[in-house]
Formats: sequence, structure tokens, C-alpha cells
Amino acid sequence: MNQRWPNLPEAAADFRFLLARGYPRRAALGLVGNRYGLDEIGRRLLHRGVFAPEVAAARRAKLRLLRELPGLPLGLDGHNVLITLECAARHLPLVAADDGFIRDVGEISRAFRVSDATDRVLTLVADYLAGQAAGPLEVFYDAPLSLSGELAGRTREIFASRHLAVQAAAVPVPERLLSGFPGAIATSDTALIDAHATVVDLAGEIIRRHPAWQLIYPGEPGPGEEG
Repeated sequence: MNQRWPNLPEAAADFRFLLARGYPRRAALGLVGNRYGLDEIGRRLLHRGVFAPEVAAARRAKLRLLRELPGLPLGLDGHNVLITLECAARHLPLVAADDGFIRDVGEISRAFRVSDATDRVLTLVADYLAGQAAGPLEVFYDAPLSLSGELAGRTREIFASRHLAVQAAAVPVPERLLSGFPGAIATSDTALIDAHATVVDLAGEIIRRHPAWQLIYPGEPGPGEEG
């Protein structure tokens, strides 16, 4: 466990206990965060990583590995996947959540900008997808975010260079298209996971292949999650 939050497991256990008994999430997080003296990032780790057991179990039941879905259409929550991987590449905190998904803790989401690092992450994603024979692929970016149209264009170029069948676009509300997508979706967004039947943690699968990108477990690692 990262020494910055030595009491995170105990805090997570208390937070999980309160959520399981129906306490409002925000109030429970404030109570636990104050009791254990957690800083802002520590509280985000709990918020993005700890859930009531029945909620976590329901999401885990929807989670599939990409290799289990050959040939199935896959819709990517573009900014969600890229931002998680950029955080990983910067060695920012990542939480291995109760529900089986890996999440960043929101340190760059609001300030995300297309950069050279974005191209490197897109290449990493394209290589992984090509190795899994994934597709056909549709990537949806959040149009209100800066340079989303350019990002969609770079996605098409990089994915095509790996011989991937892909459509990529900047759209006003990606969640509307992804929630009803006819196939699997790749995201760690909780609302989308709850709305869709089949979900892939694409960023998480890639992150688990890079041992240097350390994960923080607010609870005990599940089967196959160590490292």
C-alpha cells in the first residue's frame, strides 16, 4: 500500500460498510475521510474505488476481457480510456476498484489537452486492440472538450495504420450513443457500466500489462488482479 495513505484499507472498509447499509455516498465519504484524516486524493481513491458489495458484484458480472469477445462491435468511451492511460503513463495514482475496473483519480480530466503524450497512448491502445483482433470499433469523443475533432482524426489515422476497422467522431453526448451501443463498450464510467450489459475495461487491461504502473487497492486484490 502506498505510504501516503497507510490507513486507506481501514477507511475503505468503513466506507464500504456504510454504503452497504444505505448511507448517502457523499455523507459517508465525508465522515470516513474526516475520521482518517485523508487528503483530497485519498478521498478520491475511496470515491472512485469503493462501492457497496452488491453494486460491485453487479458490475463485475458485466465485465468481460476483450479476448472473450472476438468480432463483437466495440464502442470506446474515448476520453475516458485515454485519460486513464495518460494518468498511468505519468505515474499518477490509479485505483483498482471493488467493481473490477481501474480508474484514475481525476487529476487531469478537466485539464486534458491533446499532446504528444496522447499520440503515444493512442498507439498503445491501437497495438493492444490489433493484438486482440478487436472490432469493428467505434470511438466516441466528447465534442465540447478541446480539439476533440482533431483527436478523432488522429484516432482514425493511428488505428488504420494497425489495420483496424474504426470509426471515430466527436459527438455532443457520447454517453447517449454508448449506453445503447449494439455490442460491448469500453469504459470505466460507472453510469455507463450500470446502463450497459457488456463492458470491457480496455484501459485497465493495458495497465495490468505494465507492472511499473502501480495500482492502489483500497481493499484486497481480487483473483488475477495482483500486480
